[in-house]
Amino acid sequence: MNNVQKAIQAIRNIETSADLDQLIDAFKLQRTYLARQSARSLMVGDTVTFDAKMRGQIVGQVIKINTKTVQVRCNRTQGLWKVTASALTQVA
Repeated sequence: MNNVQKAIQAIRNIETSADLDQLIDAFKLQRTYLARQSARSLMVGDTVTFDAKMRGQIVGQVIKINTKTVQVRCNRTQGLWKVTASALTQVA
């Protein structure tokens, strides 16, 4: 059994709303940590790619790195996107 399956089993064993609220807080903190860790690995000018709903794969350059999001200028349309850093993949 892998870690995700163990976590799902533990969630199913939660019986109180207070415990579930505590789990939700921990989940949000971990997501924030991962996004900030991803943002620290990026620099302005880096080429990145991400998956946009209904538009497919977008390739662009990092314009600005905010606390929770990264601004990316699309190479093809010159449009600006605000994307969470954890959704971005650096292009070598």
